[in-house]
Amino acid sequence: MTVLRMDNILVVVEDLEAAIAFFAELGLELEGRATVEGAVVDRLVGLEGVRSEIASMRTPDGHGRLELDRFETPPTARADPEPAPVNTLGLRRIMFAVDDLDGVLARLQARGAELIGDVVQYANYRLCYLRGPEGIMLALSEEVRGG
Repeated sequence: MTVLRMDNILVVVEDLEAAIAFFAELGLELEGRATVEGAVVDRLVGLEGVRSEIASMRTPDGHGRLELDRFETPPTARADPEPAPVNTLGLRRIMFAVDDLDGVLARLQARGAELIGDVVQYANYRLCYLRGPEGIMLALSEEVRGG
């Protein structure tokens, strides 16, 4: 048996509305929202008294999903250092393929995203790393055609 697919990546946020708006600006579509709580949720995630609001965002091709989660209870915990540098152990960034890196970057910067390094060309791709809401690290990749 092998993995059939990757269903989603979970990102815990404090400002769910801002995160939804940011990822919508990137081009993801809000698929649905729900509040989850109760004994089954507590048992699933290994915490007591969970109440959280989740939003599922889908990539335009329908194959990728990002789940944004805002915990009402228990309170969210912070990792140190904040924000963590790219070489910190664990999940570091989410990469999105885009068709207009400069345009997407400008729109995201208008929503508060910060470029981490430079926009670079590597092989047949233009790439950059940026921080979005609450320090979420993203990478953007644009294929350079005919280069």
